[in-house]
Amino acid sequence: MKIEWKTCIRLGVTVFLVYLGIHYWDTIAQFGNVLVSAAGALIMGCVIAYILNILMSFYERFYFPKSKENLLVKSRRPICMIASMITLVAVVFLIIRLIVPELSACVQLLFKEVPEAMEELAVWLRDSEYVKEIIPEDFTKSLAEINWEEKITQIVNVLLEGVGGAAQVAISAVSSAVSVIMNLVIGLIFAIYLLSGKESLSSQFGRVMKRYLNPTWDHRIRYVLATLDGCFHRFIVGQCTEAVILGGLCMIGMTILKLPYAVMIGALIGFTALIPVAGAYIGGAVGAFMIFTVSPFQAVVFLIYLVVLQQLEGNLIYPKVVGTSIGLPGMWVLAAVTIGGAVMGVTGMLIGVPAAAAAYQLLKQDVKKGEMQLAEAGRDGMESGKCVQQTCAEAASLTDVQPASALQKQTDVQPASVLQKQTGSQNGAEKKTSASGTASGKNRKSRKRR
Repeated sequence: MKIEWKTCIRLGVTVFLVYLGIHYWDTIAQFGNVLVSAAGALIMGCVIAYILNILMSFYERFYFPKSKENLLVKSRRPICMIASMITLVAVVFLIIRLIVPELSACVQLLFKEVPEAMEELAVWLRDSEYVKEIIPEDFTKSLAEINWEEKITQIVNVLLEGVGGAAQVAISAVSSAVSVIMNLVIGLIFAIYLLSGKESLSSQFGRVMKRYLNPTWDHRIRYVLATLDGCFHRFIVGQCTEAVILGGLCMIGMTILKLPYAVMIGALIGFTALIPVAGAYIGGAVGAFMIFTVSPFQAVVFLIYLVVLQQLEGNLIYPKVVGTSIGLPGMWVLAAVTIGGAVMGVTGMLIGVPAAAAAYQLLKQDVKKGEMQLAEAGRDGMESGKCVQQTCAEAASLTDVQPASALQKQTDVQPASVLQKQTGSQNGAEKKTSASGTASGKNRKSRKRR
């Protein structure tokens, strides 16, 4: 086996790079974190552009799609982009407007009502005959003597002091809010640039790939990117549709059951349902907590209704709307949500499912392609085997059947003609020799006479 010097150089460079990556992994990881944090606004802009592109493409399909007038063609992209931005901002504002005020009011009510509830619980434990047999009387008396309002205030102060005090918490919250707003503004501007020239950017990217990659890798990268785009697009559309359906059903059911905070909890359930599998349970826990501040019995009723609704959603709505759109079995959806949440939190839960769906689809297509190649190879092998068997059978027929007839023909028909020819040739030769003999005898006699 001949080894070329280029292969040796590539192998040596690869081993050296792997060694550098292992030895300086901490430095590389720090550099990567700095790079990601520096490009955070641009990454946010890419995410915003991808979401807005779904809405913008939807509006462009209805904004005079067949018209060729210059004014309509030039105004299609800006108007649809503005409409998509207005839609996204309106949805986010509506959710915040419905959830945040009621949630803060419930927290305040909880801090106000918890001390009284704990005192009532301590009195009930102290006066209950069944509890006295299980819990010591000294313990129930100590619970009744606790000033729960003062204890809750102390817990809140300890939590604030643990993160640096109230002033420090306020300063860090304001600075974080300003940073998020600045990144959002920069990301929105970058998203506008991306959406305005997405066709030219796509063409430039394709030209660069064709220039520096061979056709095989170019085709593979395009296929992977197309699969990722399809999975993320279907996941976002399907998950949003499923969230709207689930939130609407929750609001209608709570209104029929006359439960409090029906509109707000319905919006909360719909918003948290964007997180696959676990989102609705998170929203249900927050909603049950808010209803519990009004009536514990209604909170139990809400939980029972939410469990029934979750079963309906998991068995009918989600498989029809989302499950078939991303093509990922439920077991792998749960695995993707669990692993993604452990690695990146809520962001990992949102990204994990479409990423796992893309990986599942790529692996499925590759396995199917390999099976087709094996089947074709087996089919070709069977055909070649049949050809070999056929040639062997023909050879056997030639050696067994045809030679007998040939021999018969040679022994029966052809030899007669051959013998006739041979005898004729022999007679002719004898006649020639006899004629030559007689001619030589006459010559001799004539010589003697002379």
